[in-house]
Amino acid sequence: MRIETLAIHAGQHTDPTTGAVIPPIHLSTTFEREADGTFAHGYIYTRSGNPNREALEQCLQALEGGAGAAAFASGSAATMAVFQALAPGDHVLAPTDSYHGTAYLLRQVFIPWGLQVSFVDLTDLDAVAAALQPNTRLVWIETPSNPLLKIVDLAGVTELAHRAGVRVACDNTWATPILQRPFEWGVDVVVHATTKYLGGHSDILGGAVISRVADEFFTKIRAIQGAGGAVPAPFDCWLLLRGIRTLPYRMRAHSENAQQLAHFLEGHPQVERVHYPGLLSHPAHALAQRQMKLPGGMLSFEIKGGRERAFAVAAGVRVFTRATSLGGVESLIEHRASIEGPQTKTPDNLLRLSIGLEHPEDLIADLDSALA
Repeated sequence: MRIETLAIHAGQHTDPTTGAVIPPIHLSTTFEREADGTFAHGYIYTRSGNPNREALEQCLQALEGGAGAAAFASGSAATMAVFQALAPGDHVLAPTDSYHGTAYLLRQVFIPWGLQVSFVDLTDLDAVAAALQPNTRLVWIETPSNPLLKIVDLAGVTELAHRAGVRVACDNTWATPILQRPFEWGVDVVVHATTKYLGGHSDILGGAVISRVADEFFTKIRAIQGAGGAVPAPFDCWLLLRGIRTLPYRMRAHSENAQQLAHFLEGHPQVERVHYPGLLSHPAHALAQRQMKLPGGMLSFEIKGGRERAFAVAAGVRVFTRATSLGGVESLIEHRASIEGPQTKTPDNLLRLSIGLEHPEDLIADLDSALA
């Protein structure tokens, strides 16, 4: 099946009891045993398994083309589960440009816990090769990256890592399986903040880990999911499945709108630089075209005049909303350096945009007015 069909049908079945086309929400926390102590329907307690979560996991597994999926209560919980499946003393390669929450987890939680971490420019394959160590167990990729939209060569990094016996994980939140399928480039584990594009309406918190093969590493992640209990509520799983049904069409519209805004910003006299892989000026434009179907709905740009001017532009918008997060139908604008804190390496004149589904001419007019 093509991905548009999978988004609607994978993991979802007509309810056998009522014939309902849309599966019901199963809010029960516990499930009845048979007289002999067995569980005829396969469910024991909602922390370890729930029909709505199982349907969501089957859908995510199908969309990414994996062998197993585990849903979590947030993207950060999903990320933590991957790192928790490692052991103290293991070494991780992580990107220098990535979601600041991931870097925070590594620095503040997992390095004190015993992981060894090297932050590397993963767009430089020579740097990746040089940073691999005998105890390296995981390379963590984020592409496109947050907030500079760097593009990592998935096949190149994976080849280097696998040659050294190292597993590769990719945060695919910004691209989604509609625009990029990391397993096709050899990646072992895919992670999503399902809060973002998969939910698509800024009303759900969630995360997921999908594994290319059902191996021992994924078994550990599944055990962490059940024992730790950082699982999504049944209603959130139901809402996520509803959002996924329109995901292929939303992602195309997000990308089309972002492409138009990127071209507008690149030609604006008040803009120093636009970070968007759909532009010919992007240093990895050709790579993005090769491994992504479309360049996505996220972009960032640097403004002439520094931090003060960036804040003034963000204050001047009327259609965009000044808010954190991304991937919803509404367009958002954010000054990332102030959000990321004093350790940030994000330029102080940079604004990050999550391009929504409004008419692109209205979004362009709004930015044009704010820049003026």
